[in-house]
Amino acid sequence: MSDGMQNAESAEKPGKSAEDRVKALENESDIAADYLEELLDIADLDGDIDMDIDGDRAAVSIVGADLSDLVGENGKVLEALQELTRLAVYRETGERSRLMLDVSNYRANRKTELEQVGKKAVEEAKASGEPVRLEPMTPFERKVVHDVVAAAGLTSESEGEEPRRRVVVQPS
Repeated sequence: MSDGMQNAESAEKPGKSAEDRVKALENESDIAADYLEELLDIADLDGDIDMDIDGDRAAVSIVGADLSDLVGENGKVLEALQELTRLAVYRETGERSRLMLDVSNYRANRKTELEQVGKKAVEEAKASGEPVRLEPMTPFERKVVHDVVAAAGLTSESEGEEPRRRVVVQPS
């Protein structure tokens, strides 16, 4: 079973009302915020933490002056920090978290860029009639592109092994 399916199942356990799920996500956000505030203190970094619920997942953002070290090259540090934060939530709740972490709007800005990459790949696949293979991406990045491709009425799939996994856009 894929991680996505396991996560979806834990988020929608039978017997949990919508109100209970929202409370659980708010609790995840609180735990994550506490963990990240401690980390910022240890690293002597200034940052404010914003919490939200985005669909069926908790979303936490750190905003501040210079937090580029928390993003790292191509978001690699951000990915690692997100996994550590998810582990901190798991340690407290015993439930796997799908929490999404953003630092200095890196993911939000990257999402906008990736939507353009996805649209360009759709146009190329339609024009050429050939599959379009994109550069390797993180799971977050691939999901953004898959969503754009699906919205355009085409199909896409991921191929390869991490960390070289990529999206392939299929022509119609």
